Amino acid sequence: MSKILIRGAKVLGGEPQDVLIDGETIAEVGTGLSADGAEVVEADGKVLLPGLVDLHTHLREPGREDSETVLTGTRAAASGGYTAVFAMANTFPVADTAGVVEQVYRLGQEHGYCDVQPIGAVTVGLEGQKLAELGAMHESAAGVTVFSDDGKCVHDAVIMRRALEYVKAFGGVVAQHAQEPRLTEGAQMNEGVVSAELGLGGWPAVAEESIIARDVLLAEHVGSRVHICHLSTAGSVEIVRWAKSRGIDVTAEVTPHHLLLTDELVRSYNPVYKVNPPLRTERDVLALREALADGTIDIVATDHAPHPHEDKDCEWAAAAMGMVGLETALSVVQETMVETGLLDWAGVADRMSFTPARIGQAAGHGRPVSAGEPANLTLVDTAYRGAVDPAGFASRSRNTPYEGRELPGRVTHTWLRGKATLVDGKLT
Repeated sequence: MSKILIRGAKVLGGEPQDVLIDGETIAEVGTGLSADGAEVVEADGKVLLPGLVDLHTHLREPGREDSETVLTGTRAAASGGYTAVFAMANTFPVADTAGVVEQVYRLGQEHGYCDVQPIGAVTVGLEGQKLAELGAMHESAAGVTVFSDDGKCVHDAVIMRRALEYVKAFGGVVAQHAQEPRLTEGAQMNEGVVSAELGLGGWPAVAEESIIARDVLLAEHVGSRVHICHLSTAGSVEIVRWAKSRGIDVTAEVTPHHLLLTDELVRSYNPVYKVNPPLRTERDVLALREALADGTIDIVATDHAPHPHEDKDCEWAAAAMGMVGLETALSVVQETMVETGLLDWAGVADRMSFTPARIGQAAGHGRPVSAGEPANLTLVDTAYRGAVDPAGFASRSRNTPYEGRELPGRVTHTWLRGKATLVDGKLT
């Protein structure tokens, strides 16, 4: 590979520096570096971050290629500055065997614009009745370390305990979709004032909080690791904060949309705002931002959930739950966390690269921007501001809640092991 000199980039938001990439590796970081023999990218004060890592995406392949494929999903990821994504198990067939996770892994190797790490199901068929082949998936070529029934909760306490015990043996982690199913039967949105006024079935905060409370206690009892997916309520924040104060090995994620949007948007009855867990209140949004800033919430994960047009362009009750997020995540984090002064760009790198890579054990990702490290990088024009146009998305789906909304920041370049996947905002 040829050399690439990124000139005048604000590494993690600091003073402008030059970064020289040689092959797959960062060769040198400094000022006034020689451009001899190198392709020069003029950063002009743009922010350079380590490639982003998303611990929670739905790539839909195999089985729902009408929504997304590994190719289109990773193209969307590269457009959003990601160099690694973790693909959830709710595919068709479910990724509950070594064969299916290896299929997803190999699709990533063959077609991916970023690295793809499959997440294995906790239970067979996501049915919550019997543990899936956790050991076989871990020992497969995919080397699965994260297991989740996301989309469904592992609601049986005995099954959850057994899963935590099993993954402890090889240092894995169970990522829980915290939703007590009996408390959310018929639920359509957050339970509160708005749901009462609209006459829609309410989704109480306690449905999430009760499962988190149970699972952090199980993790403590077993001495294992548990990760909380898409945490969405102020009460959940307090439970995780309490668990961490006790030394329980729990981590948690928040989605960009839960950092910005509230249940007031549901008054439009636009199914683009229908998501699981539901959009919550302004009080919850502010609590989530504070928790991400102080480290109670460890990471941002998109829960990128693509759907075909017909699954969202319908009446509210019939619409599928979920939003796409890979191509807008960094912009939402800039607006909600950086421009509010809650995080600096080094903090963003921690929450969107370093820590998710550590939780998911993504080798070569979430590394410092320094000599000798893999050249997994993203360059961000933080001064840009523009309206979101889903027609330009690389994702196969267009179910974004931000259409027409003005957001800051734009990823201009992404490099995966020194190879450009995005140049001047265009996929290579």
